[in-house]
Amino acid sequence: MAIRYLHTMVRVLDLDRSMEFYRLLGLEETRRYENEGGRFTLVFMAPPGQEECPVELTFNWDGDEGLPSDGRHFGHLAYEVDDIYATCAHLMANGVTINRPPRDGRMAFVRSPDNVSVELLQKGAAKAPAEPWASMGNTGHW
Repeated sequence: MAIRYLHTMVRVLDLDRSMEFYRLLGLEETRRYENEGGRFTLVFMAPPGQEECPVELTFNWDGDEGLPSDGRHFGHLAYEVDDIYATCAHLMANGVTINRPPRDGRMAFVRSPDNVSVELLQKGAAKAPAEPWASMGNTGHW
């Protein structure tokens, strides 16, 4: 039996705000599908050159009362980054809370505007512990 990864789907409450968050992570819109009859929009976003690894943002035009209060539909999205510290600094500078800072130089967690956990992993070996990350505590859940 063959199996192939297609995408991870998350429901979003504010499509523009959510797309901006994923753009801050470096993702780009790869395709969009609007369904008037079903009253929803699907936007697929992926890292450049990795269109086979998209996240599907599902936006229901009439709202989405079916979302659990904590928005947890699955564990998390995971992306490898070239520089965990630079990525986290960029996100913080743009108003994103670093829920689990990269104290170990290897891993951090942030949350999307829709409360989806996003894991960031350092490419290759972990970076040496550095401030302000090494002494920064967790914020909220991740």
